Amino acid sequence: MKILLVEDDMTLAMGIEYSLKNEGFEVVHASTLKKAREDFQDLDIDMILLDVTLPDGSGYDFCKEVRGSNETPIIFLTACDEEVNIVLGLDMGADDYLTKPVRVRELIARINAVARRKSVGTEEKITYRDLIVFPLKYEVYKSGEKIFLTSAEYKLLLLLLENRGNVLTRKQLLEKLWDIEGDFIEEKTLTVYIKRLREKLLEDKSNPYIETVRGVGYKWIH
Repeated sequence: MKILLVEDDMTLAMGIEYSLKNEGFEVVHASTLKKAREDFQDLDIDMILLDVTLPDGSGYDFCKEVRGSNETPIIFLTACDEEVNIVLGLDMGADDYLTKPVRVRELIARINAVARRKSVGTEEKITYRDLIVFPLKYEVYKSGEKIFLTSAEYKLLLLLLENRGNVLTRKQLLEKLWDIEGDFIEEKTLTVYIKRLREKLLEDKSNPYIETVRGVGYKWIH
């Protein structure tokens, strides 16, 4: 897998590049948006690790540009873990985000999880109320209208649907989403994804799809 690392902090970039190469990944480093655009256009990039604040612009702008033409997976690297920043990145089409300082073990787990999500699912079609999900096509429709989800939101939807009627603990969901011990990832991450999924599905609060089981986790209402 060829990863484009867009990061202007040279010390951090060197550490990430070294760690990823040790795991067998090919890494192309760009410290500016200008070089990132050139590398993305000229090279066959499989995934982008994207800093938000760069010397010549915002990573958000680059994310929008990429999403305008293809679905190359994007993971944001940000120093800010405020919910508004996380939501902004996800709304622009990012597949995931990581807050700095980056922990190598978590980074590698997130990269592998995002890469696997593109092929998740075995059923041809899942129907629930006014929703139709095509796992193999990576498509979700509500009342005939297509809903655009990030890969993390899509994986979360499938996990809940495949276990509908059963409560999945927050720890279980974190482990299944990122293939890593649930206590290794901030719980705020899951809260944000649940919130975004509900909003994108236009969930009716009087007749919800997802039930919050306080102190435990979530379940898709059977």
